Amino acid sequence: MLSLVIFGSFFALALMGVPLMVALLATTAGIVTLYGMQYPLESVFLSFIGGVEPFILIAVPLFVFTGELLAQGGVGKRIVEFANVLFGWLPGGLGVVTVISCLLFGGVSGSAIADTAAIGSLVIPAMLARGYARGFAAALVAVAGTLALLMPLSIPFLVYAFVSGVSMRTLSMAGLVPALLSGAALIGVCMWHGKKTGVDPGGKPASWGAIAKAGYSAGPALLMPVFIVGGIWSGYFTPTEAAAVAVAYGLVISIFFYKDMSFKDIPHLLLKAFMTSATVMLVIGATGALAWLITAEGVAQQLADWVGSVAHVKWVFLIMLNVALVLLGIFIEPLPALLMAAPLFLPLAMAFQMDLVHMGVIMTANLAIALYTPPVGGTLFVAAKLANATIGEITRHLWVMMAATFSVVMLITYVPTLTSWLPRLIASMR
Repeated sequence: MLSLVIFGSFFALALMGVPLMVALLATTAGIVTLYGMQYPLESVFLSFIGGVEPFILIAVPLFVFTGELLAQGGVGKRIVEFANVLFGWLPGGLGVVTVISCLLFGGVSGSAIADTAAIGSLVIPAMLARGYARGFAAALVAVAGTLALLMPLSIPFLVYAFVSGVSMRTLSMAGLVPALLSGAALIGVCMWHGKKTGVDPGGKPASWGAIAKAGYSAGPALLMPVFIVGGIWSGYFTPTEAAAVAVAYGLVISIFFYKDMSFKDIPHLLLKAFMTSATVMLVIGATGALAWLITAEGVAQQLADWVGSVAHVKWVFLIMLNVALVLLGIFIEPLPALLMAAPLFLPLAMAFQMDLVHMGVIMTANLAIALYTPPVGGTLFVAAKLANATIGEITRHLWVMMAATFSVVMLITYVPTLTSWLPRLIASMR
């Protein structure tokens, strides 16, 4: 009963438009007061502070700043040009370029919003000029932008690694194959759309000279994820140190190599990153307060017992997990949703003897889908603004893309080898 009151109160406040941090804290303090629990309200404050204290969370603002830096600099432009030279000749070529560009940029930003904004601002005008519908262009950018969450520098992966205690280096590799599979599914949709509508039937492949020129220009940007992830996997630096290295590398290539930015642009980018990071950290702290109450009152165990009584076998539990995460993610951003859901589902995953790295990829992939699910969603609104399209226009084209990506989520859910194969391969090579 208490679990229904807690989650019902929170969702009611969230649906009323109450800011997420306020809704979380109001639910926590309200339940403590309403039920006359013998906890001083100072406990809420202390659990809030404790939620943002872990050292590993220093990486969050650093990765946010890296995303802002690369989005404002020339990295996104070079990546799109390189992808266009390689794949623009295919049917649905501009759509294919969009997906490939989002994959590559996601590998250096780790943020779905930064990925959607940076690549969308470059490809959407070109897609509209070629005759693509506004709704299709926006839907594709909104969906492809979320591929960043499964790429090695994913910020949700970093948070999940902190919550679950799994290795960030293993988790960063586990998401790569699912990201590539999702990208391949979207590429298939784009090629089908290009042939069906005739707006982008394809052309001739680029010359080797053009490919070499574009590759040279995009080289420093493309080397960034290799350099950073290689450092994490080899043990040369921790994920937190990798975030600092990413900032330094991004500054060097943006200011000194591409020269698209100058030192006078840094304060503005720092301010934007600070505002975004502050919002994220406040929500993380508030989620920590609610998680403390849920743990102290045994709500997590009650939910686990209930799910265990319904899901007697592993495949039923996995279906319930996928549905619950998508529904949760519709109302809450991926990071706080991950922080709320992980403590509830991890004990159940261990009861079913699931690999926790596999569990992290499943959770992140489902929450990524929620980012572009109507009526709310971070990448959905960014793409709609860039394309000047309504949610209704986007939704008409969104379902086939959602079906493609959700099919991949179901595949990686029930075929765990897809997430474990690459980490094991790399581990065997060390």
